[in-house]
Amino acid sequence: MRQAGRYLPEYRDLRGDRDILETIRIPDEAVEITLQPLRRMPLDAAILFSDIVVPLVAIGIAFRIEAGLGPVLDEPFRSRADIARLRALEPEADEPYTLEAVRALAGELHVPLVGFAGAPFTLASYLVEGGPSRDHARTKALMFADPPTWDALMGALVDVIVPHLRAQVGAGASALQVFDPWVGALAPAPYRSGVLPYMRRLFDEIADLPVQVIHFGVGTSELLELMRDAGGDAIGIDHRIPLDRAWERLGPSIAIQGNLDPAVLLAPWDVVEREAIDVLERAGGRPGHVFNLGHGVLPDTPVESLQRLVDLVHARTEHDG
Repeated sequence: MRQAGRYLPEYRDLRGDRDILETIRIPDEAVEITLQPLRRMPLDAAILFSDIVVPLVAIGIAFRIEAGLGPVLDEPFRSRADIARLRALEPEADEPYTLEAVRALAGELHVPLVGFAGAPFTLASYLVEGGPSRDHARTKALMFADPPTWDALMGALVDVIVPHLRAQVGAGASALQVFDPWVGALAPAPYRSGVLPYMRRLFDEIADLPVQVIHFGVGTSELLELMRDAGGDAIGIDHRIPLDRAWERLGPSIAIQGNLDPAVLLAPWDVVEREAIDVLERAGGRPGHVFNLGHGVLPDTPVESLQRLVDLVHARTEHDG
């Protein structure tokens, strides 16, 4: 989860004060940042250095990344007419830098490369709210008050996301993650009516790809069964639900990714070790567990703690067979 980032001094040195979106558009730098964590620790996969708003920026939506806040849109979507600002993504023409980075990484890496995209609800929230939001009130109001406009927005976003995902696999990505950090703002009923149909369409339109797909959300403890039904080969869970309880609800046929609390890594090593072992014991040695954090690495995380965590997980899982 967010392997490359502010916790690595070499990342900070390379990026400096530049907007992350500028760095992403320089393939050599995106490749370098993707590789940086693997030079520090023997990770089992690399995660493409990118951002979920990249395909939207590529079709002309003027997001900017504001330090300490995230993606900001000065002219948010407020009406049905705004949806005309979206169009289907043409990856080779619109985001050649992404594909160049993926191709370079696929030729260099000795571990799988994970590509990713934001999910329709999360991207819709950024468009409607104009940036990160605590309550996603405008987004949910649009969903509840104007279902035809909501449906048009979600459908248009699927037309952006699917080509983005397909192109990454075509360029050499070995797996994909569909990332929905804001969908936990919804209760099950509105998820079922306003999100599930579009997630199913998204997964149906990439079902022929020869890769595994992780479907991840934050704050989604009450949505797990719906997310499973929407699609994905694995469900990513955050740290708010015990891993074994989540697996009981999802069923044994689905793989699961998670779910150490990222804040644990700010604690002394004995605490990190205890909590990581707890996650592994809850997995119970079952096949299909991808050990991961419950969300992204926090900026102040000591690199040594991450290195020791990777070694611990490898040692425990190899011992358990």
